[in-house]
Amino acid sequence: MTTYSGPARLTLVDGTRVSGMASLSTNQRGGVDGWGGTFRPDRTDDDIRNAGDGLTLELPYDQTGSVAVTGVRKLLATQILVSLAGSGPAPF
Repeated sequence: MTTYSGPARLTLVDGTRVSGMASLSTNQRGGVDGWGGTFRPDRTDDDIRNAGDGLTLELPYDQTGSVAVTGVRKLLATQILVSLAGSGPAPF
């Protein structure tokens, strides 16, 4: 299993870029390769809460991967945690 934890930027379908922190890992169960994890945005608004498919996650050094939001939950009064499922090669 490979992991990444650190700064990231989520690009929404409309091109809006949201900075935050990502915690990602690969999962290789039963011969199925995939990756995913969570993203904690620096700001919280309805665009992020309502995001779905067709997003891009950018890591340092211009590494990018396609992601879909699989869930959103409230962490604190002003923070949310976004669950992501990646498609294609992992960018880390």
